[in-house]
Amino acid sequence: MNTPRRALPVLAASTAAAAVVALTAPAIAATDPAEPPVLTARAEQTVDAFDAHQAVAADERAFYAVDNTSITKHDRASGEPLLQFDGGEGGPLVHLDSAAVVDGRLYAAHSNYPAWPMTSSVEVFDTATMQHVDTHSFGVDRGSLTWLDRHDGSWWAGFANYDRVMEGASEAYGVTANTQVVRMDDRFQVLQSWTLPAEILDRFSPMSNSGGSWGPDGRLWVTGHDLPEAYVLELPEAGSQLHWVATVELPGIEGQGIDWDDQAHEPALWGISRDNSQVLSFDVPWQDVVDTGAPAGTVRGPGDFRVD
Repeated sequence: MNTPRRALPVLAASTAAAAVVALTAPAIAATDPAEPPVLTARAEQTVDAFDAHQAVAADERAFYAVDNTSITKHDRASGEPLLQFDGGEGGPLVHLDSAAVVDGRLYAAHSNYPAWPMTSSVEVFDTATMQHVDTHSFGVDRGSLTWLDRHDGSWWAGFANYDRVMEGASEAYGVTANTQVVRMDDRFQVLQSWTLPAEILDRFSPMSNSGGSWGPDGRLWVTGHDLPEAYVLELPEAGSQLHWVATVELPGIEGQGIDWDDQAHEPALWGISRDNSQVLSFDVPWQDVVDTGAPAGTVRGPGDFRVD
């Protein structure tokens, strides 16, 4: 099933429930030559959202603020809260981490973080009613499921591991270097998996990859747990490590779950400030991201063979 991504319009102008953020013109910043270029996004609008502690997702009429055990649907024009799914205390839901809207359903990544061993599941909600309608359990698998997205006829997801040593434990919670990005079929069976560059994992540590969303440029954008920036990635020509092509600063957020409004007339990237319980929309210079990767190798003929 090749399900299209969300078709979403641009955020409306500032409303009574939305305060416009000061703008910073997109620009390419100076950076270490060993790392990809750094660009800066422009925060267009901020909306108060009391459940915005883990992530945000959006469709053409609403955005969905995600907390550990609750998700609140807001009118995207006014910011007014409309409906809330509340998992309550002591229920089966422990740690919702991010979400994506596909064909009228909200697919949320869920784990038992910070319990051990790590377990994960996909939890599905009807966006019209906010009723919980389906679930898929991974059980004890590759780590904690932190994000899920639909792209190119497949499901994509991040399984996070952490350098953090939890209270009462003597070892790291999975070790951040074991974090993976996976591609799955329609039954959520893993088809392929990739690692992240060590330089990005160092920025995540002691936490891990919290958000991920495929952008209008056909690249994967991922975030960590704390830093106000996204890392733009491409599938590699060879090997098992994703190729890092750019970093995009997202002023006002603290990592966490993101979502691309990628079929709107002017694509926007959504993020949250968990410290301020706010949802933000960004105008991102995604068209300025260029491929800096090299081919997998070179074919040589007689007289040109490399001899070590």
